[in-house]
Amino acid sequence: MSEETRGIAILGSTGSIGTQALDVIRDQSDVLHVEVLTAGRNADLLIKQALEFRPNVVVIAEESLREKVFDALFDEGIKVYSGTEALAQVVEMEGVQMVLTALVGAAGLQPTLSAIRAGKHIALANKETMVVAGEIVTAEAEKYGVMIHPVDSEHSAIYQCLAGEFHNPIEKIVLTASGGPFRGYNSEQLKAVTKAQALNHPNWDMGAKITIDSASMMNKGLEVIEAKWLFDLNADQVEIIVHPQSIVHSIVQFTDGSMKAQLGLPDMKLPIQYALTYPHRLKNNFPRFDFLDYPSLTFEKPDFSAFRNLQLAYDSLSKGGNRPAILNAANEVAVARFLKDEIQFYQLPDVVEHALKNVGYEKSTTLDALVASDLEARKIAADFK
Repeated sequence: MSEETRGIAILGSTGSIGTQALDVIRDQSDVLHVEVLTAGRNADLLIKQALEFRPNVVVIAEESLREKVFDALFDEGIKVYSGTEALAQVVEMEGVQMVLTALVGAAGLQPTLSAIRAGKHIALANKETMVVAGEIVTAEAEKYGVMIHPVDSEHSAIYQCLAGEFHNPIEKIVLTASGGPFRGYNSEQLKAVTKAQALNHPNWDMGAKITIDSASMMNKGLEVIEAKWLFDLNADQVEIIVHPQSIVHSIVQFTDGSMKAQLGLPDMKLPIQYALTYPHRLKNNFPRFDFLDYPSLTFEKPDFSAFRNLQLAYDSLSKGGNRPAILNAANEVAVARFLKDEIQFYQLPDVVEHALKNVGYEKSTTLDALVASDLEARKIAADFK
């Protein structure tokens, strides 16, 4: 890398991806430094992070917590802002070279677009941005000469497999899925699932929203839509295969039939580091994978009948327009309602399907049209009985 360190803005620094990104930056401090940290409501952890990493600016989205953060950081010379609009402003700062979007849900869209329009490269950990507005985001990135480096382990795997291969046509990509805690369950068994069970992922340590999405397989459905935009593919070029060990993170098959896969232990720090330091591979002390520890790697078909979110995602991608935005918005509401014990686990796809049936189809993918569809889908999902 260059002699100067790369300034990073982390949107969502107190979440699972954000805290792991700070671990990476701590270990790679000779080439990376923190310019901006943002959080939603976790003021205490944001303050602790700011005191260690000394960013230029922090943002607390919850405006009622601004005074607390301001008082803690004023004597340190760290600027403090609040509110969601500030997120879209601080990414434009001159000292920021790359923005890690680790916000959960559609909230990541506007700050990501602002960063792109300011010419900042993106480390994308917020798949909903591409699901809701992939056509807009990719067009803006091309317009402003911005690179989007995926952080999701599956998309990072594809990205790594394509290094040196960008001129070679892709026949298909294969996104691997762990299958979550309910791999092998049928529709009847899913009716008895509890919240505690759904939050207990066998391989990955993630936030509540993503963990529930993984359990319902919606996470993989969203990744299919994201992959379409990141790698310029059609729906029939994206395949899902269940791989319980989570060692093969994804596979690319080229038009000559050759396949390339990226393997490693299920640890998000590697894809985070690859995105933040691209195109370099820097030495680290992450645990290493050993084939002898995993003498058997297995693969199986996903169950589309039990995990209906997969089919809903593929159908939304195929139809296009506002369908992916509706899918995402309804799912966000459904997961929130499940976590508040308002609905059962097996009802998650029911909520999404209800919104898809009751929000009018809109072919237009202008930002205004997508925002309107998002809001309508949320209202309908919230009213589902």
